[in-house]
Amino acid sequence: MPMRQRPSTHRSRPGHRGFVTKARRLAAAATIVAVSLAGTAWLGDGVSARPAAATLPAPSGDVSRIVAIVNGSVVTGADIDNRARLFALSTNLPMTRDVLDRLTPQVIRQLIDERLRLQESQRRKIAVTDKQVADAIESIEKDNSMTPGALRQRLEGQGVAMTTLIDQVRTQIAWSRVLREQIGAEGRLTPQRVDAQEAAIKAETGKPEYHVSEIFIPYDDPSHEDEARRFADTVIQQLRRGAPFAVVAAQFSQSQTALQGGDLGWVQPNQVDPEVARVIAEMPAGAVSNPIHVAGGFAIVSLREKRIIGNDPATLIKLASVVLPFDAALDPAHPTDQQVKQLEHAKKLQTSVHGCDQLQAQAGGSATPPQIIRLENVNPPKLRDMLANLPDGKASEPLVSPTGITVVMPCMRETKNLGMPSKPEIANQIISQRIELASRQLLRDLHRRAAIEVRNSGV
Repeated sequence: MPMRQRPSTHRSRPGHRGFVTKARRLAAAATIVAVSLAGTAWLGDGVSARPAAATLPAPSGDVSRIVAIVNGSVVTGADIDNRARLFALSTNLPMTRDVLDRLTPQVIRQLIDERLRLQESQRRKIAVTDKQVADAIESIEKDNSMTPGALRQRLEGQGVAMTTLIDQVRTQIAWSRVLREQIGAEGRLTPQRVDAQEAAIKAETGKPEYHVSEIFIPYDDPSHEDEARRFADTVIQQLRRGAPFAVVAAQFSQSQTALQGGDLGWVQPNQVDPEVARVIAEMPAGAVSNPIHVAGGFAIVSLREKRIIGNDPATLIKLASVVLPFDAALDPAHPTDQQVKQLEHAKKLQTSVHGCDQLQAQAGGSATPPQIIRLENVNPPKLRDMLANLPDGKASEPLVSPTGITVVMPCMRETKNLGMPSKPEIANQIISQRIELASRQLLRDLHRRAAIEVRNSGV
């Protein structure tokens, strides 16, 4: 399955720390996937809501059948069905049997790639411990205001085996370590190389650039082109209905940018495929493209922002937050005693706490470390407006979701021009390019050397 031959010269967005730094976080892509399982949309009345969970049909056919064999490792019908169900659940859209069946060819390719990645990590004697996986899942739950075990309960309640997410987490951790080992000394940069890249960026001042996310859907045989296009159409349909782009990219994009939810960062027209460059130049911010034919497959792109190089004023807020989880999913008409107490606690924080240090002290283990956010990128708009008008050192009203309550507080803010990345950001961007290239090359080599048999799947 050849990977796309696209120049990997995209510049990371300001604040983007690069793949090497991100690889130290456990299972970045799996975290992106799980965010949608617990995320909420803030509403003006302080209550959050989410679409109803997808209603999934029963598995199709014999789930114990062998669908593919990858160097002796089997992929079963159960593996395929569980991954398709995870996709349906994470996009939060109802999925019919027909749609799930249409996902099958791409799911098979994804699972084949995962088998190859995991086998390569095992060959290199890179071990991922159960504790690392458990820590990653615990972090997912904590980051999304979920009580311990809630993620397993939510998945299994929709017929998705927990091992499906565990396998994704384990493979992402292992592959990150493989790639760090693969680039070796190339991960170390000289100051001269960073200075040269900085000079090249400054020379482009005044020209347009675009913050783009991508999903890459490959096909390795011309006879598979129509099938890949149909799958791309299915993905686009769901994206336009509200499925989170980062979630879909993390699960199905075959580019290494899937680890960052498909985020290419800020790119200039000459840094992407010419047809992609033409499309993004005409797209409004927030739009999702039709399938774009590129080398090796189809690209789906979403334009997040446009700007002029060297001119990107931004308001940066250091934001503290407190997460008060619920003991069960919230029924607004019949809250539990624990949920009522959590709301009372949140209201007390809102009225009695002044300053981030005091918030951290009173919230204890419920507080998360302050993070720097860009105000202009906060969504939905009502939440952005609230933060814009909330004085530093003052706690917000309780933001209620089905899984818990969040209280946020701006600690400080400043206005900066982010149009020019710092030297550390440039260094991380260069290393990210090397990691992307290493990933494409290594996966291509693994496919060439592998014994892969696909049985009666249509791929």
